[in-house]
Order: sequence, then C-alpha cells, then structure tokens
Amino acid sequence: MQQVLVLNASYEPLNVCTVRRAHVLVYKGKAEVLEQLDQPLHSAADTFAWPHVIRLVAYVRVPRAIQRKISRRALFARDGWRCVYCGTTSGRLTLDHVVPRSRGGESSWENVVTACAPCNHKKGNCLPEESGLHLLRQPKAPAPVLFIHLAASRIPSGWKQYLGDAAAIAAA
Repeated sequence: MQQVLVLNASYEPLNVCTVRRAHVLVYKGKAEVLEQLDQPLHSAADTFAWPHVIRLVAYVRVPRAIQRKISRRALFARDGWRCVYCGTTSGRLTLDHVVPRSRGGESSWENVVTACAPCNHKKGNCLPEESGLHLLRQPKAPAPVLFIHLAASRIPSGWKQYLGDAAAIAAA
C-alpha cells in the first residue's frame, strides 16, 4: 500500500496517510501536493496527480512527542532495540521504569527505558545505582519523526528532504 507523508503548514512532518486520504485532503483544498509520483491517479472521468508528499494549508496544533502515548514499539525504537543498561540486542526486551512506579516514578518518556529481561530482573524495585546498573544514555522524549518511521515500513527517498537528518537516525 502506497503511503503519503503529511506535513503541517510549517513543513513540520506530522504523519503518514493513505493515497486516498491524501487525495481527499487535496481535492477539498485542505492540502497541497509538494511531491508527486510519475504515475497519475485515474477516476472514471478524470486524472489527478498521485501525491507522495502533501502539506496542509492551515496550521494544525499537534501534541509534542512528550505528550504522545508510550508504546513498547515506540520505546524500543527510540532506544535502538537495545537494553539501555547492558547494550544487548539479543534476548527478550522489556519496559523498565528507571525510578520504579512503587517509588513514585511516572510513566513518562524520561523515566521509561528498554531493558533486557536479565537486567530488568536484576534491577527489580531498585534505582539503577542501588542495583549496580548504569544507564548507557539518559532517556528523553523521541523526535516526532520516530512516529513517522514507525508508521511507514520504509522511508522513501522523496521524503528525506522533509524529514532531515532525523530520518537517518530513526532508520538506524
């Protein structure tokens, strides 16, 4: 299924959508086509540009990544599919609260990390320092482009100029 990159009026990447949804947004005047594919879209009576990147005409306020709901897939992708305590990519990955919830830790991007099952078990209900573990990097909210990368199975080359260097980071 062909996907279309949706940019805000400020050219900030928002999301991906289907070709059908993109065409409807363009047809209703709510978006403009910035990039199109060589092949056209055909209806019974007309031919239209096949959108590849569209930009909304009016600016839409969207929640920042810090407000986006944490999912295991987004968390693991943010941490590069590796344990933040030992760096392993093998084995079963789990979600770990740096400050345990039982000790007042919140379920926020800054307190949740990817941990392999042995490290998570070793840490248990302790702070990392108490269990002898150390974070390889401090957790933070992911870049918005991470969610675009998760929504699209691959980042087409035509999108990269709109996603910037973050596209390469998210693909890693």
